[in-house]
Amino acid sequence: MKNVPNISDAEWEVMKVLWTKAPCTANEVIEVLEDQTDWKPKTVRTLLNRLTQKKAISYSQENRVYAYYPLVSEHECVKSETDSFLKRIYGGAFKPLLVNFLKEEQFSAEDIKELKNILDEKTK
Repeated sequence: MKNVPNISDAEWEVMKVLWTKAPCTANEVIEVLEDQTDWKPKTVRTLLNRLTQKKAISYSQENRVYAYYPLVSEHECVKSETDSFLKRIYGGAFKPLLVNFLKEEQFSAEDIKELKNILDEKTK
């Protein structure tokens, strides 16, 4: 897996827009996020700049318009965040996380069937 930059919660919101709609101009990202956040346009532009510096996104320029697009996939970022969480909280071991999750959550019969199918696939 390539080196995935550490992305803050706020940056994650910008990335979700780009994963869904890239390429996007800053104004397009601002427009999507204004319905979801109380951020000022300058905040979104700052986040775009940070993500560009982190090499999580890049842009193409046509005249004076910048169109931003992700350099890392959502899957890569989710995997990186999951690995980081496992290391911090469970010492990198997945089993304690799974056991905790299974004990604490309520599951429907359909959820249990799906989990069983996943586990059955893993044993083949």
